[in-house]
Amino acid sequence: MLKFWKKKPAETPTPPPAEAPAPAAATDAPVAAMPHDADAASLDTPALGEALSEAAPPAEPETEEQPFEVPAFEAPGAEAAPARRSWRERLSGSSFARGLSSLFSRNPKLDDALLDELETTLITADVGIEASTSLVEDLRKRMHKREFADAAALLTALRKDLVALLVPVQRPLEVSGHQPFVVLTVGINGVGKTTTIGKLARRFRDEHRSVLLAAGDTFRAAAVEQLKTWGARNNVPVIAQGQDADSASVIFDALQAARSRGADVLIADTAGRLHTQGGLMDELGKIARVLKKIDAEAPHEVLMVIDGTTGQNAISQVRQFRQIVGVTGLVVTKLDGTAKGGVVFALAREFGLPIRYVGLGETATDLRVFEAQAYVDGLLPASIGA
Repeated sequence: MLKFWKKKPAETPTPPPAEAPAPAAATDAPVAAMPHDADAASLDTPALGEALSEAAPPAEPETEEQPFEVPAFEAPGAEAAPARRSWRERLSGSSFARGLSSLFSRNPKLDDALLDELETTLITADVGIEASTSLVEDLRKRMHKREFADAAALLTALRKDLVALLVPVQRPLEVSGHQPFVVLTVGINGVGKTTTIGKLARRFRDEHRSVLLAAGDTFRAAAVEQLKTWGARNNVPVIAQGQDADSASVIFDALQAARSRGADVLIADTAGRLHTQGGLMDELGKIARVLKKIDAEAPHEVLMVIDGTTGQNAISQVRQFRQIVGVTGLVVTKLDGTAKGGVVFALAREFGLPIRYVGLGETATDLRVFEAQAYVDGLLPASIGA
């Protein structure tokens, strides 16, 4: 009897060790396939978990197809589908939003003191002295005419006035008028031009447009490699000649390549430069002249990228770039961080240039098509005391 019971346990555990290697082999298969794409390893965690629960053959192709289908790079039409943070959530941390919320909470009474503090809040949020004074004086006249019953009515009127200021510059970028449609991106150092180009390339590609990138920033170290990385990530070709090459020559070659390949959009990067650097600014003029040798209307869009944290200095930047290269549209980035947010109103009032996109975060879907109503709703409190 004792020998019988000793043999039974020895036989029962035998099957599990024999079956254990099968899941281990399935686990190793997708992991071994991952190193060729670093993004997939970090972004595709749910799909990888599903693959590990299945057999090795179906799991591996699923891993290969995922890197460019992740929610972070969805098409513009599907931006509302994922559970992304709203405009209000993205902008509520700005000093403009905090200042206005605090202002109406501290001053629920409708009087001149409320308007005086409102004017100070607008100016310190980079809306600009002229725009702030004009807005507040108009509200003051209406208040004295008893058009507002209380501070809540004043808040509603302020919201409408701010939206009205931005609606004229709410003009999305249309790239269907020319082929290839040439977008020349400009701006000072550190505003996020190359990152913006990568996000735009993804957006256009998801709209089923063929895109080509030109690595025209041949001055900054690693700028060409950075753009190539974005190109590889988005399956978009990059025309480059390496660091210290002539920027105009690179972009000229890229336009020729875009025409021969039948590309829909060519996005050209340029070196970041201060608006006070005359020599580098003249280079932008040279690029524009060279492009016109192939297409008299190119570039079709000169997109200037502006760091939203620079405040009123953005006004002088746009003024100088506009004189040299003829800026036709703006992208305001980094509005989700320490940016005050009011510079958008100052730019709209000063230049009336279309604000094509705003950057509200780091992912591709956080480069949003500019919407006046959504932007103002994100900055102003929903109600008094909110």
